[in-house]
Order: sequence, then C-alpha cells, then structure tokens
Amino acid sequence: MTLKKHLLERIAQDGPMSVADYTTECMLHPTHGYYTTRDPLGVKGDFVTAPEISQMFGELIGLALAQSWQDQGHPEHFVLAELGPGRGTLMADILRATARVPGFHDAAEVVLFEASPTLRAIQAKTLKGHEPRWIGSVADLPEAPLYLVANEFFDALPVRQFVRDGNGWRERLIGSEDGALTWGLGPQAEQVALKDRLNDTKDGDLVELCAAAIPIITVIAGRIGTHGGGGVIVDYGDWHSQGDTFQAVQAHEHCDPLAMPGKADLTAHVDFEPLALATRAAGCAHSRLTSQGVFLERLGITARAQALATQLDGPKHDELVAAHRRLTHPEEMGNLFKVLGLYPSPSSPPPGLEP
Repeated sequence: MTLKKHLLERIAQDGPMSVADYTTECMLHPTHGYYTTRDPLGVKGDFVTAPEISQMFGELIGLALAQSWQDQGHPEHFVLAELGPGRGTLMADILRATARVPGFHDAAEVVLFEASPTLRAIQAKTLKGHEPRWIGSVADLPEAPLYLVANEFFDALPVRQFVRDGNGWRERLIGSEDGALTWGLGPQAEQVALKDRLNDTKDGDLVELCAAAIPIITVIAGRIGTHGGGGVIVDYGDWHSQGDTFQAVQAHEHCDPLAMPGKADLTAHVDFEPLALATRAAGCAHSRLTSQGVFLERLGITARAQALATQLDGPKHDELVAAHRRLTHPEEMGNLFKVLGLYPSPSSPPPGLEP
C-alpha cells in the first residue's frame, strides 16, 4: 500500500485531516515516511542545509558555543546537543573547531535528538570516535548545563493552518475527491490560541500555529535557565508571521505538497515570536532575532573565508566564494534565515547576538 492510499483510506474513515496530521504521516510514517526511508540531504537528495554548504557555518557556531562555555566558568560537565542533526555534519564541524579549546571536549557529553533511523545510522558514521548518545525526546536531555544548536529543525515541525472568518477561524484541512487529496476548510470556531490575532488580521487572512514547538523550546529554555549554557536556533522564518508558508521540496525544486506524500520534504516558516515568549516563560533569556548573514559576519566568516581561500585555487576557490555568498548575502540565505540565541539571564547571549 502506498502512503497516498493509506491517507485516502484514513480520510474516508475519519474525515479530513489537519495539515499537522498530514505532515506527521508524510514525514514519520514507519514504512512510507519521508524521514524514515531516506537521506534527504545533499546534491543527490532534496535539499542542502548550511552545514552541507560550507564547514565555516559549523565551525563558527562551535566556537561561539565554546566561548559561552568559557564565559560561564567552563563547567566540568555539560551537554553539547543538536536537534535534528541531519548527517551529523554540523556537529562534526563543531567538534573539529573546538578540539583545541582546552577542556571543552573532556567536559562535553554529545547528545543528538533524531527520529529517523536512517539518519541516526549516518550520524553514527560521521561522528565515529565522539560517542554521541541519541534521545527520542527533549525531555531526556540531562539536567546539566546545555549548549545546543538547532539548524533547520523547527521548520520541520508540523503546523496547523487557520483562516480568519469573522470573529472565529476555520481550519484548513486536507480531504479527498475522486481519488485525489484536496484542500478544504473546517467549520467556523473560536481558537483560544489565536485570540490575540484577531487584532491584526482580517477575514480571509491565514495564520499558522506550531503547537509542537512550544514543549520543545520550553524544555530547552528550562535547562539553560536553570543550569546554564546557551542555545543557537537557526531557521527560515520571521517574527509574528502571517500567511501560508507550508511548502514541499523535491530534488531541490518546490512542488505541490499534496502531490507525492512521503516523497517530498514538507516544511513551514518558523514564527520566532512564540518561541521567544515560551523561552521567557521558562525562566530563560533570549537574544534579539538576527539575520543569519549578520550573525555569521559578526562571528568573522569573511576572515575565515579569506584564510581558507589562500589554500585554494581554481574550482575549489570559486566554490568557497559561492558558499560564503550563499550563507551571508541578503538575496540568498542571509536574510531569509534568522538566528535566536538562548542564555541564562545573568549571562550574555552567545557571541554574534545581542540582548
């Protein structure tokens, strides 16, 4: 049975499903899910993330976390964690860049939050010798100082979509017609979580909610606020978002999210505002939301690129220049991607970020 047939049968039995339920099925179905059946990253996959573009990205984030660790008195034991580590490239770059920071590796316990068995196997090979430990829930993060990175993690969490209708909302749902998956709207209803959005929306406006993100950021912020540490969250999105950002990517091209369930990557832009509010509610401080380009420039990516360029020529040199541009230029990833830092209130935010 294909995933599409499974979804059509579920809809026939239970009725239309939310975007969140559809996304969860497409991404994590045990036998047909996108993440459970493949390695989606890289040129041969469906998309490329910043760590796959250049080693500079992970190196600079690693050194920023190490600086935060030193600034907070270099605790003798801490958790170095990543959410959704992909192939393990980012963590490998972090560990390589911090290898010469005295005491950092001796104090670090590497913990990875990853749901995909396929990607866990790849991460184990990439990080061989570092003895990472995998967890299936952020609640399993040890009660210890936490230095964490999450790159393109929150965009993969399922969202629900609601369309304004008078003083209520109608949920955007996925149903079926003539053997095809189709879009529709549920009945009008009050949505407590969207009460404040009645002030800045009009009839027909669409707002997305990512309920799954709040428990995750709450645990992370609680660990950092209680035990110390720092977090660097990098993702595409903005503050107080509005509009339909649900999208599918296959072979580096955008496609219809309903066309090939389980065969394409499904994501939505991150609304950083509720993440920040949940961070504060958990007793942790957060930085200003900063564009990725500005963040990396503050960390010295241009100087790092220039140093690497002296060792390269020809196509390799051109690839480095292109990678620097792609990561930092406003018309590429520089402005689309944003960075939010987490840190304990008495301390300063991770380098490259402002209170």
